[in-house]
Amino acid sequence: MIKAVVFDVGETLIDETRIWSRWAGRLGVSEFVLMGALGGMAALDRPHSDAFRLVRPGFDLRAEEAAWERDDPDGLRNHFDADDLYPDVRPALAALRAAGFQVIIAGNQPKRAYDALIAMDLPADSVHTSDGWGVAKPEQEFFAKVAAVAGRESAEILYVGDRLDNDVLPAAAAGMRTALLRRGPWGYLHAERPGAQDADVIVDDLHAVLPALRRLM
Repeated sequence: MIKAVVFDVGETLIDETRIWSRWAGRLGVSEFVLMGALGGMAALDRPHSDAFRLVRPGFDLRAEEAAWERDDPDGLRNHFDADDLYPDVRPALAALRAAGFQVIIAGNQPKRAYDALIAMDLPADSVHTSDGWGVAKPEQEFFAKVAAVAGRESAEILYVGDRLDNDVLPAAAAGMRTALLRRGPWGYLHAERPGAQDADVIVDDLHAVLPALRRLM
Protein backbone atom coordinates (compact mmCIF):
# COMPACT_ATOMS: atom_id res chain seq x y z
CA MET A 1 0.00 0.00 0.00
CA ILE A 2 1.54 3.31 -1.07
CA LYS A 3 1.24 5.95 1.63
CA ALA A 4 3.76 8.62 0.61
CA VAL A 5 4.56 10.34 -2.68
CA VAL A 6 7.99 11.93 -3.04
CA PHE A 7 8.82 14.39 -5.82
CA ASP A 8 12.08 15.31 -7.51
CA VAL A 9 12.54 19.06 -8.14
CA GLY A 10 14.17 20.02 -11.46
CA GLU A 11 11.85 19.40 -14.45
CA THR A 12 9.42 17.68 -12.09
CA LEU A 13 8.22 20.65 -10.07
CA ILE A 14 10.42 23.38 -11.56
CA ASP A 15 10.48 24.43 -15.21
CA GLU A 16 14.17 25.09 -15.83
CA THR A 17 13.69 27.02 -19.09
CA ARG A 18 14.50 30.41 -17.57
CA ILE A 19 17.59 29.01 -15.85
CA TRP A 20 18.99 27.65 -19.12
CA SER A 21 18.10 30.89 -20.91
CA ARG A 22 20.07 32.91 -18.36
CA TRP A 23 22.97 30.49 -18.73
CA ALA A 24 22.91 31.03 -22.50
CA GLY A 25 23.21 34.76 -21.95
CA ARG A 26 26.02 34.26 -19.48
CA LEU A 27 27.89 32.01 -21.92
CA GLY A 28 27.34 34.41 -24.83
CA VAL A 29 25.43 31.99 -27.06
CA SER A 30 21.84 31.86 -28.25
CA GLU A 31 19.23 29.92 -26.29
CA PHE A 32 18.81 27.67 -29.34
CA VAL A 33 22.50 26.71 -29.28
CA LEU A 34 22.60 25.94 -25.57
CA MET A 35 19.31 24.01 -25.61
CA GLY A 36 20.57 21.93 -28.51
CA ALA A 37 23.82 21.20 -26.69
CA LEU A 38 21.93 20.23 -23.54
CA GLY A 39 19.68 17.89 -25.53
CA GLY A 40 22.76 16.25 -27.00
CA MET A 41 24.30 15.72 -23.59
CA ALA A 42 21.03 14.26 -22.29
CA ALA A 43 20.92 11.82 -25.21
CA LEU A 44 24.53 10.79 -24.54
CA ASP A 45 24.04 10.45 -20.76
CA ARG A 46 26.59 13.17 -20.16
CA PRO A 47 26.25 15.92 -17.50
CA HIS A 48 24.88 19.34 -18.43
CA SER A 49 28.26 20.88 -17.61
CA ASP A 50 29.61 19.15 -20.74
CA ALA A 51 27.22 21.30 -22.79
CA PHE A 52 28.80 24.38 -21.26
CA ARG A 53 32.28 23.12 -22.13
CA LEU A 54 31.10 22.36 -25.66
CA VAL A 55 30.16 25.99 -26.30
CA ARG A 56 32.98 27.41 -24.18
CA PRO A 57 36.08 25.17 -24.12
CA GLY A 58 37.89 25.20 -20.80
CA PHE A 59 34.72 26.20 -18.93
CA ASP A 60 34.98 25.85 -15.12
CA LEU A 61 31.51 25.57 -13.59
CA ARG A 62 32.40 26.50 -10.01
CA ALA A 63 34.56 29.43 -11.06
CA GLU A 64 31.84 30.73 -13.38
CA GLU A 65 29.13 30.40 -10.73
CA ALA A 66 31.31 32.35 -8.28
CA ALA A 67 32.02 35.05 -10.86
CA TRP A 68 28.34 35.28 -11.76
CA GLU A 69 27.41 35.74 -8.11
CA ARG A 70 29.92 38.56 -7.80
CA ASP A 71 28.58 40.19 -10.96
CA ASP A 72 24.90 39.83 -10.06
CA PRO A 73 24.60 39.17 -6.30
CA ASP A 74 20.87 39.90 -6.11
CA GLY A 75 19.79 38.14 -9.32
CA LEU A 76 18.35 34.66 -9.79
CA ARG A 77 21.29 33.58 -11.96
CA ASN A 78 21.20 29.74 -11.98
CA HIS A 79 18.41 29.54 -9.41
CA PHE A 80 14.62 29.54 -9.48
CA ASP A 81 11.63 31.09 -7.74
CA ALA A 82 7.85 30.59 -7.65
CA ASP A 83 7.47 31.87 -11.21
CA ASP A 84 9.29 28.73 -12.40
CA LEU A 85 6.78 26.27 -10.92
CA TYR A 86 4.98 24.15 -13.48
CA PRO A 87 1.26 25.06 -13.37
CA ASP A 88 0.15 21.57 -12.33
CA VAL A 89 2.31 21.47 -9.18
CA ARG A 90 0.09 23.12 -6.58
CA PRO A 91 -3.21 21.50 -7.60
CA ALA A 92 -1.67 18.04 -8.06
CA LEU A 93 0.13 18.06 -4.72
CA ALA A 94 -2.97 19.43 -2.98
CA ALA A 95 -5.10 16.66 -4.51
CA LEU A 96 -2.70 14.00 -3.24
CA ARG A 97 -2.80 15.39 0.28
CA ALA A 98 -6.59 15.64 0.16
CA ALA A 99 -6.66 11.96 -0.84
CA GLY A 100 -4.69 11.09 2.29
CA PHE A 101 -1.19 10.70 0.89
CA GLN A 102 1.90 12.11 2.57
CA VAL A 103 3.63 14.49 0.14
CA ILE A 104 7.39 15.07 0.29
CA ILE A 105 9.80 17.01 -1.92
CA ALA A 106 13.34 15.64 -2.12
CA GLY A 107 15.83 16.24 -4.91
CA ASN A 108 19.40 17.09 -5.83
CA GLN A 109 19.44 20.78 -5.02
CA PRO A 110 21.59 23.36 -3.16
CA LYS A 111 20.59 25.23 0.00
CA ARG A 112 19.27 28.22 -1.93
CA ALA A 113 16.79 25.90 -3.67
CA TYR A 114 15.56 24.68 -0.28
CA ASP A 115 14.94 28.25 0.80
CA ALA A 116 13.10 28.99 -2.46
CA LEU A 117 10.88 25.91 -2.13
CA ILE A 118 10.02 26.70 1.49
CA ALA A 119 9.10 30.27 0.50
CA MET A 120 6.61 28.90 -2.06
CA ASP A 121 4.53 27.34 0.75
CA LEU A 122 3.69 24.31 -1.38
CA PRO A 123 1.13 21.71 -0.23
CA ALA A 124 3.84 19.31 0.97
CA ASP A 125 4.57 17.79 4.35
CA SER A 126 8.32 18.41 4.13
CA VAL A 127 11.08 19.60 1.80
CA HIS A 128 14.58 18.14 1.60
CA THR A 129 17.64 18.64 -0.59
CA SER A 130 20.83 16.77 -1.30
CA ASP A 131 22.85 19.72 -0.02
CA GLY A 132 21.02 19.59 3.28
CA TRP A 133 21.51 15.85 3.60
CA GLY A 134 25.09 15.76 2.37
CA VAL A 135 24.31 12.99 -0.11
CA ALA A 136 22.88 13.08 -3.63
CA LYS A 137 21.02 10.84 -6.03
CA PRO A 138 21.60 8.24 -7.32
CA GLU A 139 23.32 7.15 -4.09
CA GLN A 140 21.28 4.65 -2.11
CA GLU A 141 21.88 6.67 1.06
CA PHE A 142 19.75 9.44 -0.45
CA PHE A 143 16.78 7.09 -0.78
CA ALA A 144 17.38 5.71 2.70
CA LYS A 145 17.00 9.27 3.96
CA VAL A 146 13.79 9.64 1.93
CA ALA A 147 12.34 6.61 3.71
CA ALA A 148 13.56 7.88 7.07
CA VAL A 149 11.96 11.34 6.78
CA ALA A 150 8.76 9.77 5.49
CA GLY A 151 8.72 7.32 8.39
CA ARG A 152 7.64 4.63 5.92
CA GLU A 153 8.83 1.34 4.57
CA SER A 154 10.35 1.77 1.12
CA ALA A 155 7.51 -0.21 -0.49
CA GLU A 156 5.05 2.37 0.85
CA ILE A 157 6.71 5.20 -1.12
CA LEU A 158 6.20 6.31 -4.74
CA TYR A 159 9.13 8.36 -6.05
CA VAL A 160 8.30 10.68 -8.97
CA GLY A 161 11.04 12.02 -11.22
CA ASP A 162 12.01 12.78 -14.82
CA ARG A 163 15.10 10.55 -15.10
CA LEU A 164 15.84 6.84 -15.14
CA ASP A 165 19.41 7.14 -13.88
CA ASN A 166 18.83 9.52 -10.98
CA ASP A 167 15.24 8.73 -10.06
CA VAL A 168 13.51 5.58 -11.28
CA LEU A 169 16.29 3.01 -11.22
CA PRO A 170 17.92 3.92 -7.87
CA ALA A 171 14.53 4.41 -6.17
CA ALA A 172 13.41 1.00 -7.42
CA ALA A 173 16.68 -0.51 -6.20
CA ALA A 174 15.84 0.93 -2.78
CA GLY A 175 12.53 -0.93 -2.86
CA MET A 176 10.30 2.03 -3.73
CA ARG A 177 7.59 2.26 -6.35
CA THR A 178 8.38 4.69 -9.15
CA ALA A 179 6.76 7.08 -11.63
CA LEU A 180 8.67 8.42 -14.63
CA LEU A 181 7.51 11.89 -15.68
CA ARG A 182 7.71 12.70 -19.39
CA ARG A 183 8.81 16.28 -18.87
CA GLY A 184 11.99 18.13 -19.79
CA PRO A 185 14.69 16.80 -22.13
CA TRP A 186 15.68 13.87 -19.92
CA GLY A 187 12.07 12.88 -19.25
CA TYR A 188 11.11 12.60 -22.90
CA LEU A 189 14.33 10.81 -23.85
CA HIS A 190 14.26 8.37 -20.95
CA ALA A 191 10.61 7.46 -21.47
CA GLU A 192 11.61 6.02 -24.85
CA ARG A 193 14.39 3.83 -23.46
CA PRO A 194 13.99 0.14 -22.67
CA GLY A 195 14.65 0.87 -18.99
CA ALA A 196 11.45 2.91 -18.82
CA GLN A 197 9.55 -0.35 -18.46
CA ASP A 198 11.09 -0.65 -14.99
CA ALA A 199 8.99 2.29 -13.80
CA ASP A 200 5.68 1.32 -12.25
CA VAL A 201 3.99 4.06 -14.25
CA ILE A 202 4.90 6.67 -16.87
CA VAL A 203 2.95 9.93 -16.60
CA ASP A 204 2.72 13.01 -18.81
CA ASP A 205 1.96 15.48 -16.01
CA LEU A 206 1.49 15.59 -12.26
CA HIS A 207 -2.29 15.45 -12.49
CA ALA A 208 -1.86 11.85 -13.69
CA VAL A 209 -0.07 10.75 -10.51
CA LEU A 210 -3.18 10.36 -8.34
CA PRO A 211 -5.13 8.25 -10.89
CA ALA A 212 -1.98 6.15 -11.39
CA LEU A 213 -1.70 5.60 -7.65
CA ARG A 214 -5.27 4.36 -7.49
CA ARG A 215 -4.52 1.85 -10.26
CA LEU A 216 -1.37 0.66 -8.47
CA MET A 217 -3.29 0.10 -5.25
